[in-house]
Amino acid sequence: MSGLLDTLPAEQRRLLAPARPGVELAARPMLATLSDRRDFPGGEWIFERKLDGVRLLAVREDDRVVLLSRSGHRQNETYPEIVDAIAAQECRDFTVDGEVVAFSHGRTDFSRLQKRMGLTRRRDIEATGVSVTYYVFDLLRLDGMDTRRLPLRTRKSLLRRALTFRPPLRLTTHRNEGGAELLAQACARGWEGLIAKRAGSTYQPRRSTAWLKLKCSLGQEFVIGGFTEPSGSRVGFGALLLGYYEDGRLRYAGKVGTGFDRRTLLDLRARLDELATSASPFADPVRERGAHWVRPVLVAQIGFTEWTRDGMLRHPRFLGLRDDKMASEVVREHPARHVAV
Repeated sequence: MSGLLDTLPAEQRRLLAPARPGVELAARPMLATLSDRRDFPGGEWIFERKLDGVRLLAVREDDRVVLLSRSGHRQNETYPEIVDAIAAQECRDFTVDGEVVAFSHGRTDFSRLQKRMGLTRRRDIEATGVSVTYYVFDLLRLDGMDTRRLPLRTRKSLLRRALTFRPPLRLTTHRNEGGAELLAQACARGWEGLIAKRAGSTYQPRRSTAWLKLKCSLGQEFVIGGFTEPSGSRVGFGALLLGYYEDGRLRYAGKVGTGFDRRTLLDLRARLDELATSASPFADPVRERGAHWVRPVLVAQIGFTEWTRDGMLRHPRFLGLRDDKMASEVVREHPARHVAV
């Protein structure tokens, strides 16, 4: 034990232990639990921006650098610029946890990042034109010692001092209070949400309630233009086919198959059967095998996380039918564009 670890109080140094190889520590990352909690006592929690990327853990041991996905797959060839950034660090022994993202118009964009995922040849990577950023938020190992039993605030302090952060490597910033107010601000800015973490928690190699996912969900009305047949033990229908009007045409926005109870499935199927028609009402092709079409008169309230780049809903869920708005009035609602912070 040397360097930064010597600056810790004696009671925290006693929490340290010789570390297993960094790759072993990175094999079981800590995972957050989805929550709708909004009350967070001051001082007990910290709040980080929830990024729309993929998990990435980085290991540096002398001249060896290994990047690992959440599932343990090596990612060195996919993100060579991150390998270079880790290799350039003055510190030669550490394991960190973070998220790799790609930006589009100042926001993290999972669809854009997908262009890089799975590529291993440098010329293919360069041809995408997609730059990535690695946001680091936790420290599992430093100078041969296992830091996971240290309080989160202490791990973050060590992380900030141990590494040099310049593109594509960035430190994930956090706020010490705010809770519901911060989440409201995050959602208003078009973020995916927040991660709330207990400030004194240890790093646990499992899903834990010490880390909570607080997700933003967008929502608006959509016109029901069809449905799919149920499968397995499901009754009623499989999913609703949704759309919105643009220049007088019903544009397809995807399907929703969650948010229904048994009674809703059966009742709504009966209403849909009464509206059956032989032709698709959508202006776009809908590639759903065995789709049933209906006259586009029913309006559903749908919650979702975001629009994909190809104009589909991500993670939609059915909230209910609406009878206070005409189907012809349903258009796509566009959130204001915001820049990254």
